[in-house]
Amino acid sequence: MERKLISIVSGCYNEEDNLQEFYDRVIGTLSRFPHYSYEIIMADNCSTDGSRDILRRLAAQDPNFKVIMNANNFGPIRSGYHAFLQASGDAVVLMSSDLQDPPELIADFLGKWEQSFPVVVASKNSSGENSLVFFLRSLYYRLLTVFSKSEGIIQNFTGFGLYDRKFMNALKRFPDPNPYFRGLVSEIGFRRAVIHFDQPPRKHGQSKHDLFTYYDFAMSGFVNHSILPLRLATFSGFCLAGLSLVVAVIYLVYKLLYWNTFTLGLAPLVVGLFFFSAVQLIFIGIIGEYVGAILTQVKMHPLVIEEEKINFADKERNS
Repeated sequence: MERKLISIVSGCYNEEDNLQEFYDRVIGTLSRFPHYSYEIIMADNCSTDGSRDILRRLAAQDPNFKVIMNANNFGPIRSGYHAFLQASGDAVVLMSSDLQDPPELIADFLGKWEQSFPVVVASKNSSGENSLVFFLRSLYYRLLTVFSKSEGIIQNFTGFGLYDRKFMNALKRFPDPNPYFRGLVSEIGFRRAVIHFDQPPRKHGQSKHDLFTYYDFAMSGFVNHSILPLRLATFSGFCLAGLSLVVAVIYLVYKLLYWNTFTLGLAPLVVGLFFFSAVQLIFIGIIGEYVGAILTQVKMHPLVIEEEKINFADKERNS
């Protein structure tokens, strides 16, 4: 009987200090499951340090270690999702290579998978990152849960988890050039198990995500899984129009009653002007996010452009 294949998928950008330990810990965990075969797929997002040399060395030592070299830095969302879709395993584990997703949890994932859970996800109880950042992340997930049209948005979930082949087949029916994977997990469905863990701090290097990357993640979640911000814009427009009418009537009555003593003054005009201008800019920006998402969908650019693939079959290299 042919052994089932477990795919481990990750990505990296300038993670030379973490790659060897990542590989050793993944292999150490998989060695506890000799009845499965494995493949490890690593997508390098055009690293500028020594990451590519390490990846080539690991691929030369282990034919089951597969590498995708991107021709440019296409961002963590597109690069990771592209590598994820390349996996051919009966179960696919998606995780980061910075060791903040503990490789030892793979054993727990496989245990739940063997209990017939097609989706097993990891949710953070706590994190070794800055406490303010973790609080803001948690607040964002709560807001997304309220606003989202998809039921069951997973709290404190980054995509780290195991996904059965039938989930992978369903995922390929969503040809999104800029996917919000965390929301897709909830939207696609399937019975799932949640494993809670405490995320350790980063051991080596620094996070490559800056403020704009986090903003991109956040807006992708709202744009892809909720139209509530657009409805809030319309609702706010009606409310502000009503408020303006009420204020105008109050000022008119006061002026009629106290014609000689009541003066409008410049302060309310200036404050009102800036307030309404700010509201307009905010909602124009929200509309712009949706227009940008539509433009991305219409252009249908590939997720990444591959420069090189290592340890993939010939038909995969030429595809």
